[in-house]
Amino acid sequence: MPQNPDVSIRGAGVVGSTLALLLARERLRVDLFSPPPGPAAEAPRGDSSDVRAYALNAASRELLTSLRAWPDPAFATPVAAMEIHGDNDGVVRFSADAQGVEALAWIVDLPALERQLADALRFQPLVERVDTIRPAALTAVCEGRASATRAAFGVEFQTTPYPQRAIAARLLCQKPHGGVARQWFLADGVLALLPLGGSAGDTVAMVWSAETTRAAQLLALDDAGFAAEALAATVGALGPLTLTSPRADWPLQFARADRWCGPMPDSAPAKTASWVLAGDAAHNVHPLAGQGLNLGLADVAELAGVLHDRDYWRSVGDLRLLRRYERARKAGLLPMGLATDGLQQLFSLPGKPWQTLRNWGLSGFDASGPVKSFLARQAMGGR
Repeated sequence: MPQNPDVSIRGAGVVGSTLALLLARERLRVDLFSPPPGPAAEAPRGDSSDVRAYALNAASRELLTSLRAWPDPAFATPVAAMEIHGDNDGVVRFSADAQGVEALAWIVDLPALERQLADALRFQPLVERVDTIRPAALTAVCEGRASATRAAFGVEFQTTPYPQRAIAARLLCQKPHGGVARQWFLADGVLALLPLGGSAGDTVAMVWSAETTRAAQLLALDDAGFAAEALAATVGALGPLTLTSPRADWPLQFARADRWCGPMPDSAPAKTASWVLAGDAAHNVHPLAGQGLNLGLADVAELAGVLHDRDYWRSVGDLRLLRRYERARKAGLLPMGLATDGLQQLFSLPGKPWQTLRNWGLSGFDASGPVKSFLARQAMGGR
């Protein structure tokens, strides 16, 4: 008779798959369950081509490399420098050389990362992909922001919608990007161009977080019209742009679950089972800092570490362990959540005085020395 798993993971995306590999390394039996897609309004819209890319920091790279799930160099472009432009003339610049590191981050093609994780899972006999849920001592919920399991467990997901939609696409540039990630805070949103195809590449992943009405206008444009708007917003930094992919879009929000762990609603006292949240099922932040997936991977690294360090007699569903994970990750998440939400709020304030103040602040921060270096290292994963 088949044994039930030690851990049942609901959600087989990047966060759930990474957790499965980490727990299997601890000799735990893992079920990996893919729930049906959430509401269409909560998922990226567009055709079947996934155009998303993520900025992954050194901690995320080390984690994925240890699992043999880091993509080939063609799909993981090192960021040598970063430029953040205000909505007038304020600018902040970071460089890997100044920080004494190999790269500030790596821009990773999401489909390539998913393929690497799938390959790693195929060679892990302790992970079983399932289409039905079996009882387990621990249920890890990694379903994303629209998690049905989280709602079924009675968890309150405290959500503040932003009046913006994110638009993702791929663009071909006239000039090579030089391994530089560029971001513009605009009067009606934030636009980022993330380098792809290696340091000498001329393709970028675009993420444009635009005010809702503006986003609708951009999405209604034909390809040439959209590329022209992107060219104007980026002040021709990379020359004329050509849209090379479909456009995907999704709503933005700042959100936190009030509880990240608890007892399974139907577990009997003699056979205690628990649940825990990780990734977007636990928290959402604005994409302007590019830290969403890094935070999710830090969640599963912390959870796996807590389970690794448990006393031999403790179950993986022991709530004392899970609350230790919850405390650690809530504390780790707070600074980044406050920073991204604060920047979004600051740059959404209309009027010349606010524009002058924030651009003055950006220029001052660029010259701040130790403070700038400290925050850069935090974004790189605390290195």
